[in-house]
Amino acid sequence: MGTARGGSVLRLPGLHGYAAEFSPYWPGRVACAAAQYYGIAGCGTLAVLEQNEAGIVLLRSFDWNDGLFDVTWSENNEHVLITCSGDGSLQIWDTAKTKGPLQVYKEHTQEAYSVDWSQTRGEQLVVSGSWDQTAKLWDPAVGKSLCTFKGHEGVVYSTIWSPHIPGCFASASGDQTLRVWDVKAPGVKLVIPAHQAEILSCDWCKYDENLLVTGAVDCSLKGWDLRNIRQPVFALLGHTYAIRRVKFSPFHATLLASCSYDFTVRFWDFSKPNPLLETVEHHTEFTCGLDLSLHNRGQV
Repeated sequence: MGTARGGSVLRLPGLHGYAAEFSPYWPGRVACAAAQYYGIAGCGTLAVLEQNEAGIVLLRSFDWNDGLFDVTWSENNEHVLITCSGDGSLQIWDTAKTKGPLQVYKEHTQEAYSVDWSQTRGEQLVVSGSWDQTAKLWDPAVGKSLCTFKGHEGVVYSTIWSPHIPGCFASASGDQTLRVWDVKAPGVKLVIPAHQAEILSCDWCKYDENLLVTGAVDCSLKGWDLRNIRQPVFALLGHTYAIRRVKFSPFHATLLASCSYDFTVRFWDFSKPNPLLETVEHHTEFTCGLDLSLHNRGQV
């Protein structure tokens, strides 16, 4: 892992990183969800990293008996994280403690591949997505899921809360659709046939409550305006293999970053005639995890 402009490198031998998330509280602190043997077998590790003058240091690591595929920071406690794993469970960890997890929720019947903590104030809700084709809603203070969302006809790869609308999240699936859900209403709110390929990632624009982006196995990124879903707002081409993760910038309304099985990280500005700003080629393996710092503009 590293930053776009050269940056720092920390090697975690024997582990493959699946997700990286900056702490919303500590500048330079990152949580990384990782798995042995590409998540096919072996254990998983949650690594909490910090960047200082010397480079990236490992602050804390926690092991789980199956691969960890995603991680999200708590929005009400700077030490708490949730991961999700290949055995279908979610784990709650406290980085102030040396052992863990604090709690384990096991309800998904197949790999849990996505987990996200709501950023809108006034609710403490977590959403998870699984290969069992469902998304589940959790309150971390309650020992079981509050609700299960069914409708996808393929693996749910990505579940992301709207940063604008309380109780609203999006999901991306192997069934080639992007879906928008409201936790207060049963059933799906909106179904967008976004690609003619599996969709591995989606994200909400931080500046426009109606704009989402999807990244798919067809190597394209597409922007979607929820008020008019007949055509994408933009399509970004350049990756040569499946896009594994896409994130909008927290600082620029039209800037986003994507990473891919083509080993690259790419930066885009969809408002420009030539939207591809930069291609970073410093990884030597599938690039699965990506995040943009809320504290340091330009830190990735």
